[in-house]
Amino acid sequence: MKFIVFRLNSIKKLILVFALLAMLCINLDGGRVAGVFLGQTIRKVPIYAVNTDKPKVAISFDAAWGADKTEEIIKICNEYNVKATFFLVGFWVDEYPELVKKINEEGFEIGTHSNTHPDMTKLSAENQKLELEISIEKIEKITNKKVELFRAPYGAYNNSLIEQAEKLNLKTIQWDVDSLDWKGLSSDEITMRIVNNVKNGSIILCHNNSDHILDALPLVLDRLKKKGFEITNIGDLVYQDNYSINSQGIQSKNS
Repeated sequence: MKFIVFRLNSIKKLILVFALLAMLCINLDGGRVAGVFLGQTIRKVPIYAVNTDKPKVAISFDAAWGADKTEEIIKICNEYNVKATFFLVGFWVDEYPELVKKINEEGFEIGTHSNTHPDMTKLSAENQKLELEISIEKIEKITNKKVELFRAPYGAYNNSLIEQAEKLNLKTIQWDVDSLDWKGLSSDEITMRIVNNVKNGSIILCHNNSDHILDALPLVLDRLKKKGFEITNIGDLVYQDNYSINSQGIQSKNS
């Protein structure tokens, strides 16, 4: 009989463990904190894409080194009536303040990409916060607009980094479609990578000074529009409140 009781207790424990693992996402404080259960800890997850029935996607450009092609990117986007999000590093803002002003005045969204582009997972929480605060201050001083989005350098994040971003009212943004334009891919290769992988709610990653972005961008925008997609900035794609994020980083509106 004792042996039977032991097995029943073990089964109950296993059921509890599987129940916890089945709870793949949580939503706290109106959707501001999201993560997945891993044992007794919660791994926080950024937004990689959005769960939506609308044929709507967001395109983004990370700016850390170089600026030669930024104005032409703005021009192309305007020609296709497309808005985008630029994630700017603090030292880029220092070097190109007039371009930051132009990006803002042309109606494009600006998020922070840190201040010095380090691997922020290797920083203390205090230094993570400083990287964010300093870069935000630089951007807001030029634009007079609140920075609400953050993309981690190299896409590297941990719980501490997301927590520091949350404290500054920032949504941490990743991507589910990577153009790999920084690898020197041809315009056709960049275009096919994006067009073949995009879906409703996708967030597309590009870079403002990659080798063939100016040749690829018109092709990408033209083909996405012909496929029926609305192309916008990230702030207009993501849910602002009452949402949850699953283990794959898909943001969904709570019912």
